[in-house]
Amino acid sequence: MRFFAPPTAAGTSALRIQLCYLWRHRRLARLDQPRLLTEWIQHRKLHDRDPRLPLMADKVLVKAEVAKLLGERWVVPILWRGATLPTIPAWPFPYVVKSRHGSQQVQIVRNDADHRLAVKRSRAWTKQCYGAWLDEWLYGSIPRGILVETYIGTGEALPVDYKLFVFGGEVRFVQVHLDRAGNHRWIVFDRGWKRVSPASPDPDPPAPATLPQMIAAAECLGAGFPFVRADFYEVDRQPMFGELTFYPGSGLEKVEPLRLDLQMGMLWAAASAADWTEAAIRLTA
Repeated sequence: MRFFAPPTAAGTSALRIQLCYLWRHRRLARLDQPRLLTEWIQHRKLHDRDPRLPLMADKVLVKAEVAKLLGERWVVPILWRGATLPTIPAWPFPYVVKSRHGSQQVQIVRNDADHRLAVKRSRAWTKQCYGAWLDEWLYGSIPRGILVETYIGTGEALPVDYKLFVFGGEVRFVQVHLDRAGNHRWIVFDRGWKRVSPASPDPDPPAPATLPQMIAAAECLGAGFPFVRADFYEVDRQPMFGELTFYPGSGLEKVEPLRLDLQMGMLWAAASAADWTEAAIRLTA
């Protein structure tokens, strides 16, 4: 088995990927024969150049696709988008400032001071090629820009974030993120709402009332991909789309217990094998 596979695309480094993985997980990744979810994410960085990935990760373009497939009510409205955030607030507080081309580049704006911070941070976001040092190639194919969205939280509380793991077009797990603005933590459930992540002081939160709609929506958006994570919120009993993620945690966050990492990896492997079989049938038909 070769651990240090040669780069398969310009700008992508198997050595850099291995070093990052070793740093975070204290082990080398099986890049040629991935078994774990975290290893499959590294494999995708090296080998998957599906042209749909940048389109579906683009925070502007994906909204149009979601509106077409699911309906406008699923989409958080965009108040403004452009290359440089105006220095003077043009929208009533609160609102959300995000980068179009990156992940976890978000600023909640509740007052003038927050807006000044958003201006400063957004300028830094647009200067950098997001994902380059982690070899997340797709972000380099998204136009750099900033968007302002409607705030969908309640007061100071941000809505609970439901992240649905879709393998081969089927939702198998839901990651629930709690207190994202404070003591951020998460719990993982299977689709039947049985906890599969380790025990913690947090009691199991109830499933969202609209979980069946979220699952159907995630499976619609995830059709045709071996794996994607689809993020949703529930606001006034209405599910709303957040984003699609193809490299959750860049594969560097630990998935615990390890058997869950392995189970997710096996689901990805099965979905990939199904894709290869279907492609072979199409070629020979």
